[in-house]
Amino acid sequence: MLDLVKGETERIDSRFLEPACGDGNFLVPILRRKLAAVELKYGKSDFERRHYALLGLMCVYGIELLPDNIVDCRANLLEIFADYLNVEPSDDFYRAAVCVLSLNLIHGDALTMRTWDDQPITFAEWGYLGKGKFQRRDFCFHDLTLSSTFSAEGSLFANVGKHEIFTPTKTYPPMTISEL
Repeated sequence: MLDLVKGETERIDSRFLEPACGDGNFLVPILRRKLAAVELKYGKSDFERRHYALLGLMCVYGIELLPDNIVDCRANLLEIFADYLNVEPSDDFYRAAVCVLSLNLIHGDALTMRTWDDQPITFAEWGYLGKGKFQRRDFCFHDLTLSSTFSAEGSLFANVGKHEIFTPTKTYPPMTISEL
């Protein structure tokens, strides 16, 4: 199934959401493909390789109803990331990855768009600004799912750009790895 979107799985900054991610059966190979792309493009620069590897992880999202599965999914992705960068729990990149996974992999219900504790699901959109700085903007999952209604031909919003419709619930100042 991933080969149907092979080009996107190999783009470091393409975003993937698995609404029933389980323990990561789709997200794990997506992350592996992203890290392989990082290695091809940035393998010669350790600084760039590490930062773009984190960006690849930042672009993987999941929602899971079962608490043990979401814990396993986070652990599986963290292990792949940590092995790729050869980092330990005391490393800033490891700690940043833990933070990212806690925000990107949600324990909740994709159908109701609510977390396990009945809060609206919110996702952090991450961007790499270069020179070791990342940008985070939070968006409500419910608002993001309305995208198709705004782009439908003949709709009132068909000619409006997405940047004009979707506004983040919160925007954070640029952050370094240690600030994540």
